[in-house]
Amino acid sequence: MEQFKFSTLEYKRPDCEKMAAVATETKERIEQAACYAEVKEAMLAYDEQGKNFSTDASILHIRHTLDTTDAFYEKENEYIESTFPTIMPQLLAVDEAMMNSPFRAELEKEYGKQFFAKKELEKKTFCEANIPLMQQEAKLCSEYEKMMATAEIPFDGKTLNLYGVQKYFEHEDREVRKAAVRAYAAFYRKNEPRLEEIWDALIKVRNEIGHNLGYENYIPVGYMKQGRTDYGQKEVESFREQVRTVIVPMCQKLYEAQAKRLGVNDFSFYDEKRIFPDGNAVPAGDDDFMVNEAAKMYHQMSPETGEFIDFMIEHELMDLKNKPGKASTGYMTDLQRYLAPFVFSCFNQTIGDMQVLTHELGHAFAGYMAMRNQPISDYYSESTDIAEIHSMSMEQFSYPYAERFFGAQADKFRFAHLQEAVTFVPFGVAVDEFQHICYANPELTPKERTLEWKKLEQKYMPWRAYEPDDFFDRGGFWYHKIHIYLYPMYYINYTLTTMGAMEFKKKEREDHAQAWRDYLNLCKCGGSMSYLETLSYANLANPFDQGSVERAICVARDELMGSKFME
Repeated sequence: MEQFKFSTLEYKRPDCEKMAAVATETKERIEQAACYAEVKEAMLAYDEQGKNFSTDASILHIRHTLDTTDAFYEKENEYIESTFPTIMPQLLAVDEAMMNSPFRAELEKEYGKQFFAKKELEKKTFCEANIPLMQQEAKLCSEYEKMMATAEIPFDGKTLNLYGVQKYFEHEDREVRKAAVRAYAAFYRKNEPRLEEIWDALIKVRNEIGHNLGYENYIPVGYMKQGRTDYGQKEVESFREQVRTVIVPMCQKLYEAQAKRLGVNDFSFYDEKRIFPDGNAVPAGDDDFMVNEAAKMYHQMSPETGEFIDFMIEHELMDLKNKPGKASTGYMTDLQRYLAPFVFSCFNQTIGDMQVLTHELGHAFAGYMAMRNQPISDYYSESTDIAEIHSMSMEQFSYPYAERFFGAQADKFRFAHLQEAVTFVPFGVAVDEFQHICYANPELTPKERTLEWKKLEQKYMPWRAYEPDDFFDRGGFWYHKIHIYLYPMYYINYTLTTMGAMEFKKKEREDHAQAWRDYLNLCKCGGSMSYLETLSYANLANPFDQGSVERAICVARDELMGSKFME
């Protein structure tokens, strides 16, 4: 593989016209093929071209999010967002040619039935009438993303971005925590009129996309775009109900114990992040220290993770430091031409930095393994409901190494991290249900939607209390969740996959070697199987089965409830 460093990679504008021409030529080659070998040759040549196009697009995306104020990459981003939807018909025509080929059975035999299942979904979620709507959607999402990335919040004598101010949510002084949350909420209150308009427009645009595809609203399209082939809304509803009955009462107890630890009778939202009265665990060194310790950890963990982290560092495939203008998010993407994952985040000197080094690098490790074990780029990435198992399980596998990062505070880190993993789930299902409500009831006014969020907080987070009459108290907290705007119907994945991660925690207790083998198998198989097939392949349970949430969470519950911090 060629030597490269991300910082010196040449940027070439993704050539949409060339990609469309390659697609048209490939379609003709497949239609005219006299034997299976010719179909396969055409398909693999097209796959190589697709990897190059995807890599150019990834470099653009990364550079744009590294500095959303850079005018050059902002213009390039606008170009790709407006142009890419226009070449979808040519790209989908290649899939159509493969689906109609007399050699389809041979393709399916060699690459598995998921090869065509994915193509069927792509076909069902596109029609030419939606091109202008997709362009409109991308424009609205970019505006929201830039608004979040360029947020300037005056606090503590500094001008902070959204990540920067959240560090103060853990502050020892309760008044400082309260003031930080107030400053954070003030940003959303100030921007509420435009945020309402963007969300309203996105609901309309996305529902129209759904109507044009023959659906009542956007929800079925959202499910298909997430690659869901073997479950639907009914299963998700039953899972949410399991969360409400099993996990919500457990969270209530955790927060009651936390209030007691902190010595407060009026436990509030601004107390939630302050887990311990004498302070949360904080990293034992700066950003570079954290990355160096992560490198040592991955070398100890397994030969595969050691090789992976060396590759990431050597090729400069991580950008983790918080900077002005940097997009307020964390993600993993890939550079397929180089079989290379890339990790992006914003460190803020809290335990969240450790989560980045395990969560996003968990995604990256899975991508690294899939790109080296799967024959085609279609399988380099898995459906999103599987993807988060990689990341959240890697967080659990890192627990034995916490002393490296937190020294004597390692137990505090483990407890706080596990509590966060569990208490997140009710919030996650609330975000999912909120999106269902919004798309299914487009006639709701912006203020009525916010009231719906308030009701969901009462249903799934009954412990949550804000300052009376403030912006969050009337239901404004949902505005901060970037996924609602940018990644429709995605968020339930985090909650489904928490069950997988908790299962891996349980398996590791019982037999570490077997747990790690199952995890490696999960990472290597990429997107080559459906959701339920992948779970089965990795020896994981179906989270929709009655009782599965109770079984998955039992070890975490026992560990938390039996902890010295609960006394």
